[in-house]
Amino acid sequence: MANQDFNIDDLKKSWQEQTVTEVYGTSEIEAMLNKKSRNYVKYIFWISLAEFIFFAFLGIGSIFSSDSNDSFLNILKKLGLRVTDDIEMDFGHLYFSLKLLSLLITAGFVLLFYKNYRKIKIECNLKNLILQIIRFKKTVNAFILTNIILLIFFSFAISFFTIKSLKDQNIHLENPTIISLYLGIFIGLSFGILLVLIYYRVVYGIIMRRLSRNLEQLQKIEQEQ
Repeated sequence: MANQDFNIDDLKKSWQEQTVTEVYGTSEIEAMLNKKSRNYVKYIFWISLAEFIFFAFLGIGSIFSSDSNDSFLNILKKLGLRVTDDIEMDFGHLYFSLKLLSLLITAGFVLLFYKNYRKIKIECNLKNLILQIIRFKKTVNAFILTNIILLIFFSFAISFFTIKSLKDQNIHLENPTIISLYLGIFIGLSFGILLVLIYYRVVYGIIMRRLSRNLEQLQKIEQEQ
């Protein structure tokens, strides 16, 4: 049964009196993109800070644990090397130096991310905002590339230490053993680089893609002005 109170004229009047939602202007859109970009930069800063704290605690923990040193020294023993106190001490110094270098570089990038975050201000003009986002993207790419370079450097440093230690004790490996050693280093390095790329693509990639979309929209606004 139809509703007796229904009136088409009242419905038309109510529809005409509805408030039309205002369309955002260029300045409002720019402010929103600025705020979003600032948040994305902040997220990457906090992630990089968490990485630094994690690896710092991991490094401190390894100082009180000899498991990493023992695992590597056991590999040297299997290659026929006589592990002396000097070799243990030299490897300990090398391992500590590599970890310290990694932490210092990560800390440096954490500071760069924080500076980039502070530079992105709501009140800054559009051109400066675009330049800041581009500069931040370059910093993130440099951070990822630096981690890959560090991984390669660490692999070469440990490989050089191994070869030098064997040479100092006049130990000559047979061809199958040498091939297996180099193949193991190559596979380990390739796997490590792959893990680094996957990690940063997943963790940083999502945020960077959104930041890139913001950058494209800001550049369109600049061209229209």
